[in-house]
This record gives sequence, C-alpha cells and structure tokens, in this order.
Amino acid sequence: MSNDIPDNPFANFAAFGAGFDMSQFDPAKMASGTLPGMEDVQQWMSVMQQAQAMMTEHMSQLAQSDDNMLSKLWNPQYWQEQMARFDKGGLHNMMQQQNALWQQGMEYWQAMLTGKTPETTKSDRRFQAAEWQEQMAFAALQQNYLLMSDHLLKLTDGMEGLEPSAKAKLTFAMQNMVDAMSPANFALTNPQVIQKTVETKGQNLLKGLEHMLADIRKGQMTHTDPNAFELGRNIAVTPGKVVHETALYQLIQYEPATKKVDSIPLVIFPPWINRFYILDLNEKKSFVKWAVDQGITVFIVSWKSADETLRDIIWDDYVMSQIDAMTTIRDALDVPHVNAIGYCVSGTTLAATLALLEARGESDLVGSATFFTAQVDFADAGELQHFIDDDQLAMIDHLSAETGYLDGRYMALTFNMLRGRDLIWNYVVNNYLLGQEYPPFDLLHWNGDTTNLPAKWHRAYLIDLYRDNKLVQPGAITIDGTAIDLRKIQTPCFIQAGIDDHIAPAPSVWKLMHHLSGPKEFMLAGSGHIAGVVNPPKAKKYQYWTRPEGAETLDDFKQKAQEHPGSWWPYWREWIGQHGGKKVAATGARLPGNGTLPAIEDAPGRYVKQ
Repeated sequence: MSNDIPDNPFANFAAFGAGFDMSQFDPAKMASGTLPGMEDVQQWMSVMQQAQAMMTEHMSQLAQSDDNMLSKLWNPQYWQEQMARFDKGGLHNMMQQQNALWQQGMEYWQAMLTGKTPETTKSDRRFQAAEWQEQMAFAALQQNYLLMSDHLLKLTDGMEGLEPSAKAKLTFAMQNMVDAMSPANFALTNPQVIQKTVETKGQNLLKGLEHMLADIRKGQMTHTDPNAFELGRNIAVTPGKVVHETALYQLIQYEPATKKVDSIPLVIFPPWINRFYILDLNEKKSFVKWAVDQGITVFIVSWKSADETLRDIIWDDYVMSQIDAMTTIRDALDVPHVNAIGYCVSGTTLAATLALLEARGESDLVGSATFFTAQVDFADAGELQHFIDDDQLAMIDHLSAETGYLDGRYMALTFNMLRGRDLIWNYVVNNYLLGQEYPPFDLLHWNGDTTNLPAKWHRAYLIDLYRDNKLVQPGAITIDGTAIDLRKIQTPCFIQAGIDDHIAPAPSVWKLMHHLSGPKEFMLAGSGHIAGVVNPPKAKKYQYWTRPEGAETLDDFKQKAQEHPGSWWPYWREWIGQHGGKKVAATGARLPGNGTLPAIEDAPGRYVKQ
C-alpha cells in the first residue's frame, strides 16, 4: 500500500481496513501539501448538498402522504408487548451458552494473536470478498459477528418453556435480527463499500440514496432494472389469444407448434399470489412454450389482481373458476375431459376442486391432475406459519379495511423476509451502499411484479388452512354448498416437490400422498419453490428423484429413490402422455380463436398488466 496521503477524507477508513498502517499519519507527509485540495472539498460538499436536497424532498412527500407506513410500524407499545412475552426461564441453558461463547472467544483471539486468522464459512456470500480475509481489522469484525450471531441463535434454540410454534417464531425473528446486524450491511464496516466510496468520491452513496428514497416512495425494494422487460415483447411472449374472460380471470389458449397434438388439452392454474408468466418468462425458460413444442394443447389462467370490485371474493369463487375454465375448454374442443396443473396455492385449490367434483359425481371432467409444490395438509407448512397470529391478522384487517384487498407489496415483503439475507440485505448492500445499477433479470422482474389479493379470502386462507388445517378434515370445509373430503379423490395425480423449498416444504407436500385415494406418483426436484419448477431441459441444471413403486414416508422415498441429472420435465411428459389420448390434427378449435371461443385479445392479455 502506498505511503502517500490519499486525496479524500475517506482515506482514514481505508487505512483502518488495511490494518492500521500508522505511516499514513506521518506529520511530515501531512505537512508536505498532499492534503485534499479545494476541488476535492467542493466535490464532497456537492455530494452532501445533493444528498440533503434528496432527503428534504423525500420527507416533504412523505409528510403529505396519507399512507405513511413508517408511522404505522413505529409503535413502541407493540415492542413492549413483545418483550413482555419473552421467556424468562432457561437460565441454566443461558449460562451454558455464555460459557461456550467465552471459550470460543478465547480460542478465536488466541488464533488472531498467533497470526492464524480463522476463515469465514466459504458458503457465506456476505464475506467472500478478499478484504474480509486479508485485512486484519475486517477479519476480526466478521469473525466476531459470526461468533456472536451463532451464540444468539443457539441461545434462542435452547430456550425452555415455549411451545414449539412459539419457539420456531422466536428463532425466525432472531435469524432475521442477526442477518440485519451483519457488518456487511453498513457503510463504515464493509471494506468493499469503503473502497468504492474512496474511488468514486462518494458518488456511490449518493446513487444509493437515490435508489433507497425511490424504493421508500413506491413502498417496495427494487431488485432489477424496471425498464428492462415488457410483457409481450421480451417476457411472456409465447403466441396465444385470450379466448375466455370473467371478472376474476382470463383464459389464454396458445398456438400449436406441431402438426399433431394430444387430443386431451392441458390447463394450467398458476397461483394468484403472483403473475402467471413465471411459467412463460422467455423462450429458453418457458414451461408453456416447452409444453406446446411437445405437442400439447395448452391453456393457462391469468388471475386478475384484486381491486375494490373483488372485495367479496372467497375461496369458492376460485374453485368455481377452475371448474368454469375446465368446462369451457372441454366443451370448446369437444373432448371428454382435460388434464390440469395446479401451482402452489392453485394446487391447493385444485385439490379442493377435485374433491368437490367427486362429491357431485362430476369427476370425469378431469383426466389427470399435476401438483407443482402444492400443500393440502398444513400441519408442517414451513416458515410462512410465522406470519399467522393475531397481530398479523389484525394488520391485514387494518391494511385492507378501506379497499377490501391486500396490497401485493405486503406479500412481496413477506416472501422477501423468508430469505432476508438474499432478497433484502444483499440488495441493501448492492443498491444502497455500493450504488450499483440494477441488472436486467427476468425472474426478479416477475418477483417484483406484485399482485393484490382479495382480503376476505386471504384472511380465511390463513385461518382455515394454515392455522386450523381444515382442508384435510373430512367435511370441515364446504365449497358452493357441498362439504368436501380429499380422501375420496380418485383422479390420477402427479405430485412434484422441491427439495429446498422453503414456501411449500417437501415434507409438507409429501402429505398429499396420504390424502388422495387414486393412482399417484411423487417426484422430488432439485432446488426450491421456483427454480425447482422452472428448470428447462436445455439448462442442464439440478436433478430429480423418482420411485414409481411408491413409499410409505418421504425418508423412505429418499433412501430408495433413483437420482436423475437435469430437468424433470421430460419425465413428466412421459407421465402426462399416458393421459393425453390419441394424436389429432392441430386445426380448427386447436387454433386460438378458430372455434367456438372467439379471440378477445392477444396473449398475455390485460389482466396480467393491471
């Protein structure tokens, strides 16, 4: 490192990060005229003036807003109540953890003093920059943080006298807290940010402030370039037409890509929590296009983002919409039945739909059902259960009281919090501290394309399914006046789960195998809730596991399952082919708008853009 005095005031922080090189503070050098010049001083003054102006404008806009979320979240009484609930027991465990912390701390400092600085975990992306290892000050900072965060998490895990659900919620909250405390998240304790600030003379912080204030104004963190994608131009581009429309959904039919197609069409029900085009991102990733290329007549439902006109929507409406879509397709193509896919919450709904059809003697409408990461038994539903308590339900009531719908930004924040380290703090560093430009990324564009939810149904969904687990209780739920029982479903089913899914955990999805009575096959995919589904064959990523002969438990399945490299889509194609019927010419009603269903507009339609 050069012994010359750097030409800006942040040099002292760089010297700190380099290991306290005291030669930087040699009085002789400081007297030699290498201090910051007038041009540098003016540059930094300009940065501070611009930052002040941006903050002033932002606070002015915030003060004039009727929807000041900051004032709603800053409630001291709430935090006092949370502290009052804190378990005061577990003193013995706390003392054990304190002793372990002391021993680990002594071992760490002994290693530091002998020049054997411990390396951070290789998989922790927050500290992969060389400075965290090579510069003593930052190595000490991150190692102390990792030591303390590990201590806090173990202390929480050892708390006694708590119900399992309360303990899991406390652990989740502690994990989010220690993630927020990371030194990588703060400008003065992140060596990369310090170096960037030195190099750009503070322009990175100014750009980051601009990003942060813009996100605060729109109430949502930005992950990708908002101008990089346009529906129908470079995302959701598979050719098709909207051929049917209700107040709740549009039905899209896609143009065939082969001369002959399976006689039995496929309808896909994506979750209404997000936009449907997760299955049609681009030509290389699109499940829709791939299925069309495989000779399948594909329809997909595009749910409407809730507004005040949908304030009275309940689950019955989504179930009856699924039945309406399948009936419309069956009649238009003059086929005996359809094949159906339900993704996530729409998969949960598809199970209820099948049970209703069974109860009414109309199960012949569906030839087969495929479930993408869908749950019906919510006894072990994963981390989303941390957001279901009286406080959360009260907040939903408050946020939706006037409009009747829940702003999609609330759900976006909820899902981001499930992976706060990757989806929140990573972008705090990149967007706000380093001031980086937003990258173009189609998946993150979709992730930020929020959808409003009917508040009445969303609240009932959390209570009836997640909290009270009524769907697996025979007769506990009534749809359109008919009590349903999942055990009576005889429809052939294909059940897909993601091994790393944190939204619909594989053990929870597996429970479908115990609640359906017809032929069924379980398949476990590599990765999680999105990448475990959106994994095109050409990508040659991940793997999947199969065991067609079945198993009693998920652990049993894993022990004897056969692992296959790459995408599971071709394997599913073989399965759905058994239910696809004979080949027919892709003419007449197989062409969108050429049958009894006139084309309303080009895909992807209006609803997805609202």
